[in-house]
Amino acid sequence: QVQLVESGGGLVQAGDSLRLSCAASGRTFSNYAMGWFRQALGKEREFVALISSRSVSTNYADSAKGRFTISRDNIKNILYLQMNSLKPEDTATYYCAVRVGSGNYRSFREYDYWGQGTQVTVSS
Repeated sequence: QVQLVESGGGLVQAGDSLRLSCAASGRTFSNYAMGWFRQALGKEREFVALISSRSVSTNYADSAKGRFTISRDNIKNILYLQMNSLKPEDTATYYCAVRVGSGNYRSFREYDYWGQGTQVTVSS
């Protein structure tokens, strides 16, 4: 069992930055690849970024490339998402999750142990 708690969301203006955090407890955090997803009102949950267990590799949605950076601290058991140049279309609830599958990493079905989410609202 892994418990995840996201934080760092808020209301910002377009062009601003936010850093989301995801604190993990339970199973050994460093054993798992971790991902960030987001879900806007009325839309499906979509992939944002993935980082391997030892930070060797990262993957991003096209919408996040060049603006968002995923990172992790395996000593503190925290996952991060640095979001720069935020746009109104980034408005969503952001979730972190543990990747448990080995298939399409962009599919939320490949993940388990979701946090409760943190709301990000970007005004124009």
